Amino acid sequence: MNRDSQPTVLVIDDDAAMREMLAEDLGRRGYDVLEASAAEPARDQLAGHDVDMVLTDLNMPGISGVDLCRQLHRDRPDMPVLIITAFGSLDTAIEALRAGAYDFVTKPVDLDLLDHALNRAFQHRQLQRKVRLLDAEIARVRPSSDLLGDGSAMREVRELISRVAPLDTSVLITGESGTGKELAARALHRQSGRSGSFVAVNCAALPENLLESELFGYRKGAFTDARENRAGLFLDADGGTLLLDEIGEMPLALQPKLLRVLEEKRVRAIGGSREVSVDVRIVAATHQDLEQAVAGGRFREDLFYRLNVITLEMPPLRERGNDILMLAQTFCAEFAAAMNKPVKGLSEPAAALLLNYNWPGNVRELRNVIERAVALTRHDRLTTEDMPAKLRAGAGDRQLPELDTDASLLPLAEMERRYIERVLDACDGNRSVAARILGIDRKTLYRKLQTDS
Repeated sequence: MNRDSQPTVLVIDDDAAMREMLAEDLGRRGYDVLEASAAEPARDQLAGHDVDMVLTDLNMPGISGVDLCRQLHRDRPDMPVLIITAFGSLDTAIEALRAGAYDFVTKPVDLDLLDHALNRAFQHRQLQRKVRLLDAEIARVRPSSDLLGDGSAMREVRELISRVAPLDTSVLITGESGTGKELAARALHRQSGRSGSFVAVNCAALPENLLESELFGYRKGAFTDARENRAGLFLDADGGTLLLDEIGEMPLALQPKLLRVLEEKRVRAIGGSREVSVDVRIVAATHQDLEQAVAGGRFREDLFYRLNVITLEMPPLRERGNDILMLAQTFCAEFAAAMNKPVKGLSEPAAALLLNYNWPGNVRELRNVIERAVALTRHDRLTTEDMPAKLRAGAGDRQLPELDTDASLLPLAEMERRYIERVLDACDGNRSVAARILGIDRKTLYRKLQTDS
């Protein structure tokens, strides 16, 4: 048995003789064994001890082994549950696996096989713990790695995410389409330390009846196409984060049902008779002005204030200065590797073209432009010819300031000085980028700036 520590296993069986036999054998094999005769005393044991695994009989009075497994999988998804079943109950064993059981063993129990199964389960749990610790360490050392950018706007976004991520407070992410709202939501979840999953749903992509069933789940027979039970996204995200994307598009009739779940932290499936507690961190995202939607009667005011505890505004790409080139270079390297093309980056004229464009589609549009350019280019650096016609035509409002109308009468050195200032202004003062656009090295640019001053 290859274990770094002594695992604790909870044995649940209403047959006292079977329970004692299993406890005695497992104790000799190095397990710390707890015992329970049914589901209720088992909960007491779980509440009072740090249990690594559960070994439960399938058929017990009261709550069955399958139902208990389902509850444990919901409440403690990282704790393996093994089911003991009679030899002829293969269908029931499969049902248990679908309910979240890690494995099952058949009666009469082969104690060596049981030891092997428990050891695998324990190693599985240890691996899960190591992965969670590694994820937490990565999040601490390199937070929000997907949210690239050195500008002040993105630094403020990352700083706010790091401050609010450990809290359970609802966050409303606003910003134009394509600014990276889902990336921000994922960064919030990654740094939150929550053990559950990140689940996202686009409220604009589904009609009202389908959105309701997706969120809250349904019971078999609740409506015509409900052929089996469905847990719903709130339960899928239990212990984690649920992103309600395009929340401004949620149908008005569905909003009070969402509000009730957020306030009571309980959800009832469509056609269900009981409510289930959920622990979900809610993040909502929208490109709309929800306050205007409230004023227009399209969005509930109480739901707006419930979601808008903390607002995280994603800046449009046109306001991010040199981040445009950083993102473009990142996307270029990504697509060059994916397409196996020897593209090293941007030419200076192409970089100037990107800086001069207004980017109404934000980061998503930039990503598509670079993917297209890498696919079409025949050079080792992207050129202006690889860019869409609307960029080459100078479409958009982000234009460099014009020189004086009498510039033809100025000395050449003054003309050069003014053009350098224009390029530096467009690059937010980044001299390295300005030098690449001007086609000179940094030393030459520094010398010219010193000479001009």
